[in-house]
Amino acid sequence: MYRLIRYSQPRATLFRGSAFQNPWTGLESEIDRLFETALADVAAPATPRFPVDLYEDKDNTYVRAELPGVKREDIAVEMVEDYLTINATRKEGEQSFSFSRSITIPESVQADKVSAALENGVLTVTLPKQEQAKPRKIAINVN
Repeated sequence: MYRLIRYSQPRATLFRGSAFQNPWTGLESEIDRLFETALADVAAPATPRFPVDLYEDKDNTYVRAELPGVKREDIAVEMVEDYLTINATRKEGEQSFSFSRSITIPESVQADKVSAALENGVLTVTLPKQEQAKPRKIAINVN
């Protein structure tokens, strides 16, 4: 059985007219936060998530998800209102692991033209921007 001992936080000390705080200030609250997070995960484990990158160019927004070992038929990509949801299942022997990730997407996406491709364990979802959302160069007139 582990026992957590709470130490009182030292006050700032004065040195040559300036107040210096102890370098350990805040460590106690950080340790408390880590323990609370760990205990919450044990009580109700969260759905495993996978890394996702978002980036864009002038024509498209891209969502790139790393899904090593997941087959194309075990991936589902859905777009509902402002959310893009990626569900994946990886099978290892008789065990099966499910992953899910939902991402808020901008309203300026052409929903009917969204596409997805899987290459070397990396899923790339392409979200084309609507015409009015694309940047336009504006000419400046000389008076």
